Amino acid sequence: MAHVFECIVGGRTISIETGRLAQQANGSVLVRYGDTVILVTACASDEPREDVDFLPLIVDYEERLYAAGKIPGGFFRREGRPTQEAILACRLTDRPLRPLFPKGLRNDVQIVSTVLSADQENDPDILSVIGASAALSISDIPFDGPVSAVRVGCIDGEFVINPTFAQLSESTLDLVIAGTKEAVVMVEGGAKEVPESLLIQAMNFGQAANLEIIALQEKLQRACGIPKMKFQSPEIAPELELAVSLILDGSLSRVISIPDRLEREEAISLLKKELLDKLGETFAPRDVLSLFESKLKAELREYILSKGIRPDSRGLTQIRPITCEVGTLPRTHGSGLFTRGGTQVLTITTLGSWNEEQMLDGIGVEESKRFMHHYNFPPFSTGEVKRIGSPGRREIGHGALVERAIAPVLPDEDEFPYTIRLVSEVLSSNGSTSMASVCSSSLSLMDAGVPIKAAVAGVAMGLITGKDGNYAILTDIEGLEDAYGDMDFKIAGTAKGLTALQMDIKLKGVTIDILEKALNQAHDARLLVLEKMNETISSSRPELSKYAPRIIKLTVDPNKIGSIIGPGGRTVRSIIEEAKVTIDIENDGTVYIGATSEEGAKRAIKIIEDLTKEVETGGIYTGRVTRLASFGAFVEILPGKEGLVHISELADYRVPSVEDVVKVGDEITVMVTEIDKMGRINLSRRAVFQGLSRLSGATVKDSLAPNYPFRRRPRLPSSTEPGKRREKPKRTRDL
Repeated sequence: MAHVFECIVGGRTISIETGRLAQQANGSVLVRYGDTVILVTACASDEPREDVDFLPLIVDYEERLYAAGKIPGGFFRREGRPTQEAILACRLTDRPLRPLFPKGLRNDVQIVSTVLSADQENDPDILSVIGASAALSISDIPFDGPVSAVRVGCIDGEFVINPTFAQLSESTLDLVIAGTKEAVVMVEGGAKEVPESLLIQAMNFGQAANLEIIALQEKLQRACGIPKMKFQSPEIAPELELAVSLILDGSLSRVISIPDRLEREEAISLLKKELLDKLGETFAPRDVLSLFESKLKAELREYILSKGIRPDSRGLTQIRPITCEVGTLPRTHGSGLFTRGGTQVLTITTLGSWNEEQMLDGIGVEESKRFMHHYNFPPFSTGEVKRIGSPGRREIGHGALVERAIAPVLPDEDEFPYTIRLVSEVLSSNGSTSMASVCSSSLSLMDAGVPIKAAVAGVAMGLITGKDGNYAILTDIEGLEDAYGDMDFKIAGTAKGLTALQMDIKLKGVTIDILEKALNQAHDARLLVLEKMNETISSSRPELSKYAPRIIKLTVDPNKIGSIIGPGGRTVRSIIEEAKVTIDIENDGTVYIGATSEEGAKRAIKIIEDLTKEVETGGIYTGRVTRLASFGAFVEILPGKEGLVHISELADYRVPSVEDVVKVGDEITVMVTEIDKMGRINLSRRAVFQGLSRLSGATVKDSLAPNYPFRRRPRLPSSTEPGKRREKPKRTRDL
């Protein structure tokens, strides 16, 4: 039996239906918002996995192009690997759900969100979070939900819940906030340099809307929910607890206080080895290591909360030492190296022409991307040995976060008609590589000469919570604090305001008050990082790298595009081959010329201008003689535009024959004397010789009449009286 529950959110109806589709799943719902429809299912294995010490949660987001009335591109014409947007939607769904599963759950859990209908107005990624929560809530899978998510925009100073794609293009804010009834569990978004205070207001506004959707899910759960499966968190054997405590006996506090990261990690490894050597035969090694990790985490948190000092001896708000460098690589278009403590990222800028934009094949409204940021995390960055393959979800997510942080400061396409690709290579990782990538990307763009509006920096904020509501907010977290802390809040922006943020937590939620303190603390840190970056390079270089292509933008009459392209594209190909350039033509008459040399660019511009130039009467042109006739020579004065120089106009003297003056292939300078009604062009070389300027009113031939060599001879004066005809003399023949 189908059950449907509805409520109004953002001025539109959101409905959650269950009982009609995918009934063999542990839980399944159909969520509709506008004409966007998404099916979300939740399934779990009956037995826990024995070989893992984490929650084996899998979230899949399946885009079906039929949802938007499209047929997939490519040879096979079917969906293949997930698009970047689908991977980001997976991560967006995963992050608010993961903290709400009970600790110790080791059953495989899979969430599958399938987009069935996309109206290209309402983004289905938000519905995936809501649908996953609803499916889990009505299933027998243990879950401490419900949770809801909404998108908040800001248009003309007014907040909007779940803005459409068209509204988002006008919005200064694109914020997704997910929360339970009690707290916020996830925040992610981009902004156009907005202040922290505006972001806090948006969070409160969005959380109020979340409460309405949570109430809707609770109605669904009461009507359709089934009892949860039996689950008991694994308990630690008292004997193991006592044995580990006796062996460690204060060693953890000593190890944690070692400032140098490598020495600290080596000391921790030795402690693990000691425990396994002494207890590995009596207890399961996995249980021994799990207990050690728990004790190390508790000791670290107590150390920070009680002393206000972090493992590397920094204060709570202190940033690790920073060094910056630009121009690191000699032949790239731009490069920036950013090092913060043990984290180091090198970003390279590459500039390309318009036709190198990324083509998109998804259910969204965008068909191409002009700006791309790619993030690589090789195993040597953490001193490990692993297989290097295609980028994973983490790499895709970090790359998209940096891309979102940098995009608001890029110049408009009209101002800077380039395709821009950034690649961040993580060379060393000890926390917050994504925010280091933001900094190195900003440095690289300025080194390349891209006229960005402002420098962008990023910093990751952490959270350590204790008993009785005690907590500490950490600035610029390192790897150990990220692993054993409660929050990873990445915040990026300029000196003016925020451009991107993303929060992951391990708690069941944090209050907006904590987030506000973290934002304000991050603001001060960001300004310090920007100051360090400005010491290396404070603005974009005035000139592009000499190795970067020069993109010249021309505007021609759209009706002349065919003249540039030519039959079958032969003309444009010949220009590309002759001038060694790239040429991209848009339907509105915009022409982009990409060249690596100034000479090639000038040559291409000259050819295109000649192809699209209109011949004007009185204009002087240098052209090539294409063919000869007895009555004159034909001259190509512009590409594809030919005119006739009559034999009488070839010189400023009488020409016996055309061949005596010119031959095929000669270049001569001529003036356009007339364009007749049929579009035929008459030319004069004699007019150029005589130094005549452009005429107005009278034709060139009229102005030349006094000196015209073939004009009619003047009549003899008459000796007869007016009105009488002069008699012709009689002719006689001599005999």
